[in-house]
Amino acid sequence: MTAPRTLRRLPDLAEAGLVEAARIPALERVAAQYAVAITPAMAELIDAADPGDPIARQFVPTEAEALTLPQESGDPIGDHAHSPVEGVVHRYPDRLLLKVNHNCAVYCRFCFRREMVGPEGLRPLSTEALDAAMAYIAGRPEVWEVIVTGGDPFVLSPRRLADLMRRLDAVPHVKVVRFHTRVPAVEPATVTDELVAALKTSSKAVYVALHANHARELTRAARAACAKLVDAGVPMLGQTVLLKGVNDDPESLTALMRAFVETRIKPYYLHHGDLAPGTSHLRTSIAEGQALMKAIRGRVSGLCQPTYVLDIPGGHGKAPVGPSFLADGDVEDFNGVRHAYPPGAR
Repeated sequence: MTAPRTLRRLPDLAEAGLVEAARIPALERVAAQYAVAITPAMAELIDAADPGDPIARQFVPTEAEALTLPQESGDPIGDHAHSPVEGVVHRYPDRLLLKVNHNCAVYCRFCFRREMVGPEGLRPLSTEALDAAMAYIAGRPEVWEVIVTGGDPFVLSPRRLADLMRRLDAVPHVKVVRFHTRVPAVEPATVTDELVAALKTSSKAVYVALHANHARELTRAARAACAKLVDAGVPMLGQTVLLKGVNDDPESLTALMRAFVETRIKPYYLHHGDLAPGTSHLRTSIAEGQALMKAIRGRVSGLCQPTYVLDIPGGHGKAPVGPSFLADGDVEDFNGVRHAYPPGAR
């Protein structure tokens, strides 16, 4: 019996019942511009009978992606402006991104690097480019943390991951290495003992940040994959993008954050949707995001509270944009009741 395969072509999506064959001509322009890949693990979760299925909204291309608004950009968070050498984005003083590859197990319809990733995107770092990136890191003693991203670094082989970790291990001022990935949820079988072992070093604290946007993504297999990492001593963080029709209501967001914590993953960031081209149908307003964060504050464990952040367009970094509970000298509790706070203690 043939093993299920990742769906990458529109006819494959139609055969799987994820798009109607009649829509293929209209979707060809979108698929030609933005990569498509849906792993078997995610395809199995999609309810094809539900036109608003939250998993489908993340991975199945739609005609709405053909619309690019004037304020949208191919580099919405300004990676290029802060890239001193190929593969490195050095935006903050004590940490930087190392983008070793630009392919992913799945391609999200809201990706802020959607014009850089995929088969037609940027090439993986060559040996020479990786050498230059490592030399840059070694020459910057202020760099305390290296965030390995892409693309998705967990699509690399354990051998390549181990080689990268050996090189980072040799840089004494780098104390923390963080990997950003979707793989434990979207392709959990990839998280093998060999992959986990490849992440370990003798001198670095290693973290893994898992990107997931709906509680259904944290299947039994995904939780087992995460358990391999956590049981091996690798702490995990959760990253989520606020998406219209996916997690923009208190019940869905609560279920996701609780699923993270139950899987021993600490929710870290809730990202406001970036101004990537063709993604306006998935973005909420900041006011909607603030109202959502206010709705779960106090009603859901503090362990489940991410920081709501906005990446300032142009490359100026993240800013917390959560709701304020201070107004005119009063403090608002989680029920919306205001309480006076002594002026002398403010």
